[in-house]
Amino acid sequence: MEAEVRDKIVEVSKRLYLRGLVAGAGGNVSAYIRDEDVIFITPSGLCKGYLKPEDIVKVDPSGKVLEGALKPTSELSFHLGIYRVREDVNAVVHAHPPVSTGFACAGTPIDYAVLPEVIAMIGEVRFVGYETPTTRELADKVAENIIGVEALLLENHGIITVGSNLEQAYQRAELLEDFAKMILVARLLGGPRRLPDAEVRKIVGLESEKYRLKLAKERGGK
Repeated sequence: MEAEVRDKIVEVSKRLYLRGLVAGAGGNVSAYIRDEDVIFITPSGLCKGYLKPEDIVKVDPSGKVLEGALKPTSELSFHLGIYRVREDVNAVVHAHPPVSTGFACAGTPIDYAVLPEVIAMIGEVRFVGYETPTTRELADKVAENIIGVEALLLENHGIITVGSNLEQAYQRAELLEDFAKMILVARLLGGPRRLPDAEVRKIVGLESEKYRLKLAKERGGK
């Protein structure tokens, strides 16, 4: 299990780098194996496009390094905070995608209720006011704001997406950046048209029903 998680973090980090969602040593990725109560996270100072499984650092929920020759990312504290307040989250992606981070630097929230796919896969993209990176203040603000949402837009900083697994957290980051590009184009053409609240509720309801049916199938029910 640990080897698979290390490999997946390396894969996701490389995909982030190749998609231009991070540059150089920017961004960080983590995964929580809750059955073993251990967290695996990217190291500080290394390019995300060239990580190796042995570079990934193993820590406990307090942040104590259990295994690894490198230091964990300097943003470790907000990963730990997310896992403390969200028992349903097992993976966190923090990235600096150019367009969505451009919205963050402009202090401009992104309204999710424009594209059905974003409504279904991400939901609200909560805007979080600026705090200095790597600080306890940022970690506390992230933990406070991640409750009830799957994505954060950090003012003058970047994005955070979470998921039940690494693939889901990554796909949300990728989709959010593509959505930001669409919103930017829509603004050039007169502004995005928000879907009616009733349609948003309908899409959310359809997605919730799909999830219920999936769980029932996995449990052998109806």
